[in-house]
Amino acid sequence: MTADDSFSRLDDDDYPAYTMGRAAEMLGTTQGFLRAIGEARLITPLRSDGGHRRYSRYQLRIAARARELVDQGTPIEAACRIVILEDQLEEAQRINAEYRKAAEAENPTTAGSG
Repeated sequence: MTADDSFSRLDDDDYPAYTMGRAAEMLGTTQGFLRAIGEARLITPLRSDGGHRRYSRYQLRIAARARELVDQGTPIEAACRIVILEDQLEEAQRINAEYRKAAEAENPTTAGSG
């Protein structure tokens, strides 16, 4: 691996760069909270060769949203379900926008009608 390969990981939202302790510290929460959202299957951290949990920036954003809901009084299981649904909705909207853009490119005369 070259130095360029190592630095490219810094921009990768899915690279599992953070240990459980560091992730909990960054989120201002406990390691137990991270375990709980893992058990609720909100996020599944990758494991290091030694078996330690490692989290990506994307997973930390998801965990932060769950923590926000829990801090507002939402039960953790419900918070996890809400975050999953929000994530699915965002993905569906992104795909829909891509389809719409492709359809407009194929048939520019119908763009804007509807």
